[in-house]
Amino acid sequence: MDLRKFLAQSPDLPDMSFADGFASQWRSKRLNKGARLAHQEQPESDEFILLDGCLASSICDQEGKEVCVGLHVGPCVVTPNIARTRDGVSLVSIEATKDASLYWINTDRLTYLMIESEPIRNWANGILRDALSEKAEREWCLAALDGAERLNWFRQAFPSYEDIFTHSLIASFLGITPVTMSRLRAR
Repeated sequence: MDLRKFLAQSPDLPDMSFADGFASQWRSKRLNKGARLAHQEQPESDEFILLDGCLASSICDQEGKEVCVGLHVGPCVVTPNIARTRDGVSLVSIEATKDASLYWINTDRLTYLMIESEPIRNWANGILRDALSEKAEREWCLAALDGAERLNWFRQAFPSYEDIFTHSLIASFLGITPVTMSRLRAR
């Protein structure tokens, strides 16, 4: 899928020629497996659309323990900048778990386009709403469900991700140990 077709899927963008114009504002980027798109505690000012490949967002604590907080499979919009940065600094690292094809736009440029264009504003606000809803659902899962229920939730919310991401990464995303993940999968 190309960027133009991805954008044209949105009911907020009126037609293919509008999607063409919007797509022309984005720049392409390739990431090899293992490369980082964003680095925690480093400046970050871009928005990303992942067309192909897989990314994982993580947070690293003071002791170096890394926790997965997001899994992305293209085509999709990566969590919006406002939800993954504070004062222009990234709260997460984002790494390619498979080779990835992306498009990026500076956040300020997208904000300008949103001010100028109601369809772009509606598109971007819909993306943000969806991202915040997904984060709230995951937080509810982590707070309210036991390990087996978390895995069942994951399987319903993200069908086929078990075949795409490593089980240790999924376990981290679910707030369980890899051993617990293995036991739950064996049941």
